[in-house]
Amino acid sequence: MSRNGRSRFPTAAEDKRSHDENVARDQAPQTQSPSYRLAFTDLDFLTTRDARPIRLQLELMKPEILLQEENIVSTIVVFGSARVPHPEAAAARLEAAEKAAATAPDDPVAQRGLTVARNVAELSRSYDVAREFGRLVSEHSQQPEARRYVVVTGGGPGIMEAANRGAHDVGAESIGLSIVLPHEQAPNRYITPKLSFNFHYFAVRKMHFLIRAEALACFPGGFGTLDELFEALTLIQTGKIEPMPVILFNEAWWRKLVNFDHLVESGTISPEDLSIMKFVETAEEGWQFILDFYKDRPPHNAWAEDMGP
Repeated sequence: MSRNGRSRFPTAAEDKRSHDENVARDQAPQTQSPSYRLAFTDLDFLTTRDARPIRLQLELMKPEILLQEENIVSTIVVFGSARVPHPEAAAARLEAAEKAAATAPDDPVAQRGLTVARNVAELSRSYDVAREFGRLVSEHSQQPEARRYVVVTGGGPGIMEAANRGAHDVGAESIGLSIVLPHEQAPNRYITPKLSFNFHYFAVRKMHFLIRAEALACFPGGFGTLDELFEALTLIQTGKIEPMPVILFNEAWWRKLVNFDHLVESGTISPEDLSIMKFVETAEEGWQFILDFYKDRPPHNAWAEDMGP
C-alpha cells in the first residue's frame, strides 16, 4: 500500500522480475534434483524397494476406506476360471474346433484343441450357475445403510464376470479386485465402477477377499482358484479366521481334480476337516447352504456393521 493509503499494484517491471526469479528458482540445479521432490509426489521414490512397506499399506488402506464409505458390511467371495466363457461363446469355439479337427485328423494340435473345446463347453454351464448365484446372493440384503452379502470377484472375465453380472441383473452393487498381470486384463463391465479396484500385490488382494467374507463359492478354475481355495481352507482349519461356508460347485469336477479322501486316509488332514467344504450343483443349493449356516449363529463379520470413524 502506498503512503496515501491507496492500494499499489505491481508494475510491469516488478511482475517480470518476480517471474524471472521464479523461473530461475525452478531451473536451479537444487530444485531440479530428484531429492527436492515432495516425497508423496515422487513416483521414482515410491516405487523403490525401500518404499515397498508404504505401497503395501496404501494398497490395504485405499480399498478399505472406499468400502467403508459405501457401507459394505460383508461379502460373498466367488472364485472360478477366467477361461470359462458364456455358453454361446463356448459353443462357437467348439464348432470351430470341430471343423479344424475334421480338416486335419492327423494333427495332434487340432485334436487337442477339440478335446479342450469340448471340456470348456461342458464347463460353460458353470457360467449360468455363477450368474444365478450372484443374483440370488445380491437380492438378499443390500440396504444402502449396511450392504451385506455383496458379491466380490477377481474382476476378470469368465466365472468372475458371471457372478458380477448376476448382481448387475438385479441392480445390486458388486466388487471387483483386479490384479496387474503381464497379460493385461481389463475389469469386466458388470462390476460397480466405484467398487472396481486394482492391485499390484497378491498378498494384499487376498486380505481384501477375506476381510469381509461370510462365504466362499468356488467354481472350476485354474491355479488362481486353487490358490485362493486352499489358502482359505488352511486359515479356517488352523483357526486363523472364523468358520464360514466354503462351497464347491460341480462335485464331479472337484472329485476328479483332488482326492480329498486320500488326504484323510494318508493322515495329512483330519476327517472333520472335510466338513469345512460343501459340494453343490446349483445356485439355489449354494445359497441355501449359506442361509442354513447362519440360521442359528450371528454373522462373524457383524463387527463391520458399526464402521465408525
